Amino acid sequence: MASSGKSNLRVALLAGGVALSMLGLAYASVPLYRLFCQVTGFGGTTQRAEAAPEKATEATVSVRFDANTSPALGWNFHAVQTAMKVKVGEQNMAHYRAVNTSDKPLTGTAVFNVTPVNAGIYFNKIQCFCFTEQTLQPGESVDMPVVFFVDPDMLDDPDAVNIKEITLSYTFYPVDKPKTVSEAPAAPGSITN
Repeated sequence: MASSGKSNLRVALLAGGVALSMLGLAYASVPLYRLFCQVTGFGGTTQRAEAAPEKATEATVSVRFDANTSPALGWNFHAVQTAMKVKVGEQNMAHYRAVNTSDKPLTGTAVFNVTPVNAGIYFNKIQCFCFTEQTLQPGESVDMPVVFFVDPDMLDDPDAVNIKEITLSYTFYPVDKPKTVSEAPAAPGSITN
């Protein structure tokens, strides 16, 4: 009888350990997936870089700029220029403009990708508004730059060498800020002043 109790305890501990491991993997899956996409360029995920290469090539590629906004965010967001032809390896700057059309401060965050997706690993951003949340006051308009280059290694990749146009696409979504004590709804049965 005692051995079956030990056996049951062992099975229960093993099952609990497996359940905790699965829970830990669930929490780690989003950061791990993000890291995987950043390293591989999977799904058109762009890369981050400190600087452009020392020398650009003579090869060129067209870069189109796309802008979208979630209907839940009271902003008008668009690309200042819709396209530019760039030298592969050369540092470039493009601008997007956002206008808060609401009567309250709004915070947004941008998600991004490039198409074709196999260009993602070669599209490098040095500086971008998408690296941080953006808060605009009512009626405020702001120009937001993105500094980028296309990696010359793209010219050596048989799957990417024939890419002649890359589309950089951003979509802004609202960021839910935590409510302050004065904004939070009162607990049921509590007395408010």
